Amino acid sequence: MSGPQARILITGASGCVGQYIAEELYRHSDAELLLLLRDPAKLQAIPSQDPRVTLLVGDLRELGVHADAIASATRIIHTATAWGDPVRAQAVNVDAVKELLRLANPQVLEQVIYFSTASLLDRNLKLLPEAQAHGTEYIQTKAICLGQLEQHGLAERVVAIFPTLVFGGRLGEAGRPNGGDLHPTSYLTAGLKEAVRFMGLAKWLRTDASFHFIHAADIAKVCAHLATTPHQANPEPGQGPIRRLVLGQAAVTVNQTVASLCRWRRSWYPSFGLDLKGWLINGLIKFLRIEITPWDLFSIRYRHFIHQPISPPERFGLVSAAPTLEAVFEMAGLPRRGKVRG
Repeated sequence: MSGPQARILITGASGCVGQYIAEELYRHSDAELLLLLRDPAKLQAIPSQDPRVTLLVGDLRELGVHADAIASATRIIHTATAWGDPVRAQAVNVDAVKELLRLANPQVLEQVIYFSTASLLDRNLKLLPEAQAHGTEYIQTKAICLGQLEQHGLAERVVAIFPTLVFGGRLGEAGRPNGGDLHPTSYLTAGLKEAVRFMGLAKWLRTDASFHFIHAADIAKVCAHLATTPHQANPEPGQGPIRRLVLGQAAVTVNQTVASLCRWRRSWYPSFGLDLKGWLINGLIKFLRIEITPWDLFSIRYRHFIHQPISPPERFGLVSAAPTLEAVFEMAGLPRRGKVRG
């Protein structure tokens, strides 16, 4: 533990991952929590009136109003991000990170846990050239920021977290938004409703692709462990000053995912299906006149977004809350049969 005087600043604290991390630290540490967020009403997972909790209300692009609080932080967990608008993405994902570190006190700050995305990295955790060349504004700005952090004077205190596909929260139930869960529902968990809707078609298709996934509760376990243990120089071989941790469970294929979903929903999964070869996908894109970005095209060709090593909670002596897709479905409140409520 970093001691009773630990002051941990969490940006994006009202988001899905941010709230899981805040709750984990609130329940399993004695650290003071500085929670930077825009809308305090969205913070449900922990009691905001607790003396250990200080809300820093404001936009990440206007950090100056919280300069004193930022300077007092012994640890920073930076989850806040932006996408969709290139100007905002640059301001939040690049400029605000530089400002955040400028306002931090290097005499006090022990560690920065910086959230990026696994989409930036190849199988060996090296930066994908295509991410910088063809990525969305979100991916490109994350790549720019990572490059700047590696040259920063505080680089040796930075741990870069690269989540894979993130599940979190629960599906809605009648009269219970988010299924009664206090955490926001992640986009991927919310997408399970659509996955069930198209399951009847998907079960007849086959594709050669694979990926990792991680539940936000497991992200929180890893981050809380890192934030409450002594920071050390990067122990990972060949990475440089910044430690790169890809948070994910063992890779699963798309076919395995559809089969798991069918089993969960007690639906028959055929032993054969139409193989979606690359040429067929490209043909359908052209025939249906589907507009795709250069990054979409790269992703279709790359197909296997897998990494080595990956870092589930077990890598740190912890136990995963959702090590399998079935555990993810259960935590999401995905019903075995019947209509899925959003």
